[in-house]
Amino acid sequence: MKLYQDSNDKFNVVTGYGDDHVMVNKVRHDGNLIVTADGIHTGWAPAARGDLAALTADDLAAVAELRPEIVIVGTGRRQRFPSPALLRPLIEAGIGFEFMDLPAACRTYNILVGEGRSVAVALLFEAAG
Repeated sequence: MKLYQDSNDKFNVVTGYGDDHVMVNKVRHDGNLIVTADGIHTGWAPAARGDLAALTADDLAAVAELRPEIVIVGTGRRQRFPSPALLRPLIEAGIGFEFMDLPAACRTYNILVGEGRSVAVALLFEAAG
């Protein structure tokens, strides 16, 4: 699916996505990553490719280190939830969070970043298969 926002080159927006990639400002990125208004952090949560059960507290701590006010985690084709113990880094940092399917996460991120909110979207892509 392609998403387009009115021209806004001040920050990163998701312009498209699929089961195995995301387009940020019309540039394709494959693999798990974190997107913020001013950064794209590739190589995030490599062990969790397609497997939410492989997500670690350290993976979420890496997102918390970016200091967003809210983190949206896109969990692939369907909404899934991690073990509550993994959420400790976000809770201790006072960061709000939501887990959504990938399309909803991308759309929500675009809305929040467009409002000027401090938001990070962390995207987990499903393994090819």
